[in-house]
Amino acid sequence: MSPILQSLMRWRREAVEAATEKTMEKLSNITATAGGNATSPTEAGSTMAPVPTESIGEKAAELAHKMHMETWQFVAILAGVAVVVLGVCFCCIRRCFRKRRSKDGKKGKGGVDLKSVQLLGSAYKEKPDMDELTENAEEPDDGDAKKEEQKLGKLQYKLEYDFNSNSLSVTVIQAEELPALDMGGTSDPYVKVYLLPDKKKKFETKVHRKTLSPVFNETFVFKNVPYADAMNKTLVFAIFDFDRFSKHDQIGEVKVPLCQVDLAQTIEEWRELQSVEGEGGQDNKLGDICFSLRYVPTAGKLTVVILEAKNLKKMDVGGLSDPYVKIALMQNGKRLKKKKTSIKKCTLNPYYNESFTFEVPFEQIQKVNLVVTVVDYDRIGTSEPIGKVCLGYNASGTELRHWSDMLASPRRPIAQWHTLKDPEDGEKKD
Repeated sequence: MSPILQSLMRWRREAVEAATEKTMEKLSNITATAGGNATSPTEAGSTMAPVPTESIGEKAAELAHKMHMETWQFVAILAGVAVVVLGVCFCCIRRCFRKRRSKDGKKGKGGVDLKSVQLLGSAYKEKPDMDELTENAEEPDDGDAKKEEQKLGKLQYKLEYDFNSNSLSVTVIQAEELPALDMGGTSDPYVKVYLLPDKKKKFETKVHRKTLSPVFNETFVFKNVPYADAMNKTLVFAIFDFDRFSKHDQIGEVKVPLCQVDLAQTIEEWRELQSVEGEGGQDNKLGDICFSLRYVPTAGKLTVVILEAKNLKKMDVGGLSDPYVKIALMQNGKRLKKKKTSIKKCTLNPYYNESFTFEVPFEQIQKVNLVVTVVDYDRIGTSEPIGKVCLGYNASGTELRHWSDMLASPRRPIAQWHTLKDPEDGEKKD
């Protein structure tokens, strides 16, 4: 403790003792007198008040003299010390209150934002009653989400029927908003067009590479379709994603029952694509086959390697088949050469990996067709063809592309999957 504070405390204690002694003397004098010399409490207080003031002044002057300074200097020092002490006390009290406030804030979850509370309060006032929400609740939200997920795009087409020739002209115009099925975020779409229930005649558009909005503008004509028969048929547009090294994925389809349209006038409209009915859809019931083609122009040799087949149609009573593959080289409708693979017993997914070579001069390669037919072997009766694929100069769709790619890449084998098509009646004999 500083000497100034010690002196101040000692002086205060002595002043209190002196004031107490003088007060006791006054009280004794007041009680001794009978009333005439008695003074009122106010007078006593007034006479008592100057005593401490005079004693404090005297003590202050005495202490200032002892410290070799003026009285006003000593008083100023005392006032400064008092201000410092009060400031320190105020800071301590403020810090204690701040700590307590922070502890109270930590009791909540991360504090409370007043603005957030006000916004939450206004939003809560605007919310309807929960009972009203329950009564008016609608449940098609999940269904709408599913519908959005199942959107497969849309197709534009045109139909024209000629009553004179009994022919139906079908134009595949364009498609939009197709889903991306390839790794690069695009697709390679093409369209198959056929009539149900016979499906004898099928048409295919060209494959459009890396696009989700292909423009086809291709017209196909179904001949010999009487108007009465047309009312019992359904026109199908099946859109596929082309894939050279795997099975073509069907994106969706559009079915148009001809009995529901007015064939007396030209029909041009957009239709939403629908998901395929059943596994693989209507068009993949016969199965798929994968084979490679290789042509060497200098040697004039065409090599066909039958690799495998998938999901073949069940032909036997036991729900299986005994498939083998026939390869025929055709020219002008005449069969030049024919070869066949081995028979795979009791399977719908046979694996062959068998190679066959045909001698075809370079000047003749653009005039021949290659017919690949999958046949179910029957030891007792006649072997029945399951489906076929026809390639060559007059082919269309994926078959024409495979043939063109083979000619564009001489000496290199080009492998590709193909969807089997219905065999013609003339092909049913082995």
